Amino acid sequence: MRQPLVAITSDVRSFENYTWHAAPDQYLMAAFDAAGVIPLIVPSFGASLDVDAVLDGVDGVLVTGSKSNVHPSLYGVQPSEAHEPFDPARDATSLPLIRRAIERGVPLLAICRGIQELNVALGGTLATEIQELDGRMDHRAPQSEDQAERFAIRHPVRIKPGSCLADIMREGTIKVNSVHRQAIDRPAAQLEIEATAEDGTIEAVSVKNAAAFAVGVQWHPEYWVKTDSASRKVFQAFGEAVRTHKARRSGLQAAE
Repeated sequence: MRQPLVAITSDVRSFENYTWHAAPDQYLMAAFDAAGVIPLIVPSFGASLDVDAVLDGVDGVLVTGSKSNVHPSLYGVQPSEAHEPFDPARDATSLPLIRRAIERGVPLLAICRGIQELNVALGGTLATEIQELDGRMDHRAPQSEDQAERFAIRHPVRIKPGSCLADIMREGTIKVNSVHRQAIDRPAAQLEIEATAEDGTIEAVSVKNAAAFAVGVQWHPEYWVKTDSASRKVFQAFGEAVRTHKARRSGLQAAE
């Protein structure tokens, strides 16, 4: 049986006189090494992309983080400079891909921007510049040129007992990194809150009654999968779900 294939969302970037559809190396390597899958970057072609054709050919979906933010018009908020930067081509691709993956029972892992896309795709809203809200800590990365320092594990999150994440972690509290200035405001009705930071910021969610693994985390487990147990467990659980989905699909196809 071939190694499972996982669709990876892409950012649209312009440099070297080209337009690139790209994903950071950390996500690709974490998917490959920790989840045990082959990552395939999906171009952000928006409505031109047949998401069912994509999902027909893969066994899971990984929605990556990004410096860009979901456009606020997609959750009923007037855009401002505080919401920038945007990547409308990614929005037009990843949100339909997320919704259809859930509908079809394709395993889904959404990270940072990904958890925010998951929430918006299902009807929730986002808050920006959360460090300016009363009672909130500063979830932004430290000012540094050193990526290891920016992505350092630095604050605890409390995991909801009996949740999907509790089954994965086997503990009630873990420590995570924090590299974001937006977060879930109103959770979509279809989402279950799995974990929160000490200031109440939603750090993880799952899709209620999903047919397959469908989890979003606000932190960046991809950065420390080689050295941090909690980070690796996220990707291992995703990989197991992807293999289960692949085996089930293979069995159905063989029965036909």
